Amino acid sequence: MRKAIFSVLVHNEYGVVTRISGLFTRRGFNIKSFTGEETEDPKISRITIVAEGDERELAQIKSQVEKLVDVIKVVELDIETSVQRELALIKVRTEDKNRTEIFQIVESFRGSIIDIEPGAVIIELTGDESKVKAFINMMKHYGIIEIVRTGAIALQRGRKSIYDAPNPNKTPLEEEGK
Repeated sequence: MRKAIFSVLVHNEYGVVTRISGLFTRRGFNIKSFTGEETEDPKISRITIVAEGDERELAQIKSQVEKLVDVIKVVELDIETSVQRELALIKVRTEDKNRTEIFQIVESFRGSIIDIEPGAVIIELTGDESKVKAFINMMKHYGIIEIVRTGAIALQRGRKSIYDAPNPNKTPLEEEGK
């Protein structure tokens, strides 16, 4: 079993996310992470899907997503040569005696304290999955109240972009005119 990151360009229209996630449900595929937002063009959204499976399952995921009407393009990013990040907000219990220690740990992970109350702090942390997990493990000692995480977002390193990759949904002439 391996992990795959799919970057998906879609028309920014009502119901697109439902259709894509429904496809995963109907086919019994497991989504590890699913994030998306509008791109620099408000008519287009970019969705990042992280899935795990064998080669056949991952190929089928890509193929099935490509067939959806609102999907413009699907590209599998190379895990080794892409930059991946996740955002986490973690609410941790604090007391006067451990607040400074927590602040030092947050600083060493390059996180930010974004809210302080007498008995708790909310910490913002950005990093790859392993960094976020390591930080969460550190904070368990102090008492995690709650966590929310975005899931992965990713971009391929270098000058090329998703717009440079061939589009299997278009003929070569349509692709030329982009």
